[in-house]
Amino acid sequence: MFKFLKGVVGGSGTGVKDLPYYIGDTYPSAWGSWTHFHGTAKDDGSPVSIFSISGTSAQDGHLAAARNGVKRLRTVRHPNILSFLYSTEVENSDGSTNKITIYMVTEPVMPLSEKIKELGLEGSQRDEYYAWGLHQIAKAVSFLNNDCKLVHGNVCLASVVVTQTLDWKLHAFDVLSEFDGNNEAATGAMLQYAWLVGAQYKSMELAKSDWAAIRKSPPWAIDSWGLGCLIYELFSGMRLSKTEELRNTASIPKSLLPDYQRLLSSMPSRRLNSSKLIENSEYFQNKLVDTIHFMEILTLKDSVEKDTFFRKLPNLAEQLPRQIMLKKLLPLLASALEFGSAAASALTALLKMGSWLSTEEFSVKVLPTIVKLYSSNDRAIRVGLLQHIDQYEESLSAQIADEQVYPHVATGFSDTSALLRELTLKSMLVLAPKLSQRTISGSLLKYLSKLQVDEEPAIRTNTTILLGNIASYLNEGTRKRVLINAFTVRALRDTFSPARGAGVMALCATSAYYDINEVATRILPNVVVLTIDPDSDVRSKAFQAVDQFLQIVKQHHEKTNSGDNSGAPGIGITSMPGNAGLLEWAMSSLSLKGKPSDQAPVVSANSGTPLTVMTSNSSSGIVMEATSTTSIHHVSSGTDFADLPAPGSPTSTDGWGEIENGIHEEHDSDKDGWDDIEPLEEPKPTAALANIQAAQKRPVAQPVSQSKAAVTSSRPKSTVKAPKDEDDDLWGSIAAPPPKTSSKPLNVKSSSTVDDDDPWAAIAAPPPTTKAKPLAVGRGRGAKPAASKLGAQRINRTSSTGM
Repeated sequence: MFKFLKGVVGGSGTGVKDLPYYIGDTYPSAWGSWTHFHGTAKDDGSPVSIFSISGTSAQDGHLAAARNGVKRLRTVRHPNILSFLYSTEVENSDGSTNKITIYMVTEPVMPLSEKIKELGLEGSQRDEYYAWGLHQIAKAVSFLNNDCKLVHGNVCLASVVVTQTLDWKLHAFDVLSEFDGNNEAATGAMLQYAWLVGAQYKSMELAKSDWAAIRKSPPWAIDSWGLGCLIYELFSGMRLSKTEELRNTASIPKSLLPDYQRLLSSMPSRRLNSSKLIENSEYFQNKLVDTIHFMEILTLKDSVEKDTFFRKLPNLAEQLPRQIMLKKLLPLLASALEFGSAAASALTALLKMGSWLSTEEFSVKVLPTIVKLYSSNDRAIRVGLLQHIDQYEESLSAQIADEQVYPHVATGFSDTSALLRELTLKSMLVLAPKLSQRTISGSLLKYLSKLQVDEEPAIRTNTTILLGNIASYLNEGTRKRVLINAFTVRALRDTFSPARGAGVMALCATSAYYDINEVATRILPNVVVLTIDPDSDVRSKAFQAVDQFLQIVKQHHEKTNSGDNSGAPGIGITSMPGNAGLLEWAMSSLSLKGKPSDQAPVVSANSGTPLTVMTSNSSSGIVMEATSTTSIHHVSSGTDFADLPAPGSPTSTDGWGEIENGIHEEHDSDKDGWDDIEPLEEPKPTAALANIQAAQKRPVAQPVSQSKAAVTSSRPKSTVKAPKDEDDDLWGSIAAPPPKTSSKPLNVKSSSTVDDDDPWAAIAAPPPTTKAKPLAVGRGRGAKPAASKLGAQRINRTSSTGM
């Protein structure tokens, strides 16, 4: 008989050493004769609860009841009933006596009485938490009584435990029995182990052992009385010592008092069914119960209900018990977002609750969900993630950002939504410091090269600003290949005045990365022409930049004269006043629908003055928005960009094309180590995009030697490149020519002499001519020389603002 019972509870071990769990400290209380231990699994260290009970005889009544409880708990499954994991029965010999111990392992829980002390809730928050817990226990009792036709027989404070997510669960099934009210022939005790129940918890008919009356009563009669006892112990804060104490209702909430009295009716047939308690009680209608209940049945709600709920949730969470929000609602919210049942607006609530956690807890409970959400195809989810990236950037490790987040974020660079493209661009300010050089050079710069000719002016401007901000994260070779070409050939020639201003600011902010040859031959010639820009803000920035770079050249001159050449390759002045910090984003009003904005004023680099919001005077009526604390200069929108003068450029290519298109890889593979990087697909440009590219790729006159000056001035100069270069070079090669040694004069070689092995030689700034050239002499496109112009030319279009 003993072996049979041992097999029923699943015991196969011969000692505690065979238990696949480690037994830890005990809890101060447990139901009946059971002892409640902390425990951990030996295989993975996961926490568990271990219950044990011992006896000296196999026929011990307590052991028999315990075996009944283990068997019942194994077979009854419900969300509000303790989850069973494992059980075994062990016999140990202690001298002349044998000791039998039953071990039952469950999910990790804590006695309710201990959890209440730990939480220390008071007032309305305590009542809301009790209402939610009682709601769960009432559902468990209703399931046993109404669905399973079982009688628990022992509902009280000691038979309730609390999980790590603060859920209340019913256990202590030792007395559990089938309700045999329909068996008229039955004469014995229905609850075989009712003697284990304390007299103070027994209803009158159970105390009298009136089994005939019990069988005639509804199945819930005994357990409804137990619910009344549980309610009394909860609100009084004391264990029930005698039945008469149940008459003291001073501590019972008034909204619960009518139901409490019906649960404790002296007539079993009139006692309130636990299912009716859940449905009708006013006490259970509070914010916490409604919020958690909504989350538990979220999949049954429609999209409108979900969106309304999640928009209110961040403010609602402030009013509810914080520990319950973090331990119960946060996991539900994370799971709902991860599996797609929650609306995108739920992300705001998730991050708000996550802000209440420590960095370590955030990395464990919230960050894995955020990383998974980056792979979502829901555009609204991706927008939300990028808008709030600053809230979790500290938790993103370099490996996670580079390997798991960036590949999904990068898809936004090519999205049809202008808002998503811009948010993706701005997110790089956070992600770039965490990306590897291979990712930056092999992927990010290719996307940025495309965005610098985007149809949205604000995106083009912000791309330039981003490059200036992330320049410090590029290696030296990449900076030399990219920065000057991106800022001078692209940004300074843009038809959008804030983009030109951003180019000037970016050059100044990154001045520490240019040697003296680049400053004198490639930067100053391009910046000087902007001192007559039609836009006053651009002119102001250009004058400041000219002053800064002239000081740099002057310092080099003074050091050279004094014999100190240590400063020749570097720069003494790193930035003009106000550019010491990060460049700020241009203002924009891009919407999710991707409607282009005609004007996006750029932000001044002076970080010491308050931010002022600008509006455009254009017919589009777009209002620009800023997120910085910098001052913003008003940008006139009345400029006709088609008539804008274009700055002279030392080359007809800009050095970015191969980053974008992946062309000339046979030349770059031995220089850059990028031969294994797949080129990005280049879509066919729109008409507006073609206009922008045309303005940025406008050919300019190449310098000539003095011996050919007369011929050049009297004969139009051909600016047409070979078809191969015209088709392949949007940005040109990635490799910039190495700086010339100081021993060589700048005008030794004509730019017409190009090293075939160095495709970037053509990008070198033209050597200054010794003979001043008349202003009337410009780019020759035909028999008649044309006047010199700055910026984009009118190309058969009515207005360039229609981009």
